[in-house]
Amino acid sequence: MANPWAGEVALEMDGRRHGCKLTLGALAELEAELGADSLVALAERFEAGRFSARDVLAVLVAGLRGGGWQGGAADLRSAEIAGGAIAAARIAAALLARAFALPEEG
Repeated sequence: MANPWAGEVALEMDGRRHGCKLTLGALAELEAELGADSLVALAERFEAGRFSARDVLAVLVAGLRGGGWQGGAADLRSAEIAGGAIAAARIAAALLARAFALPEEG
């Protein structure tokens, strides 16, 4: 089960539940993947609803890898995510929010 106080979010992929977390290493990987000026700017894009499918994919891959998954973007592109694209975007947004929130902020 995902622990929101530890920044974790659950993702069901190909019928299996995975724990996702944006660790410092996962955040660095995400920043490099997206060539982002800052991760705060990426979080702001999600908050404003101005994110792309590439953003969602990159955040999910980083979160899955932070949770111990050994796959990559190609694996995720061919995976079945429970809830589809909308659920994937919500999970990516939750990962970013939890990575930058203090525990009492949820």
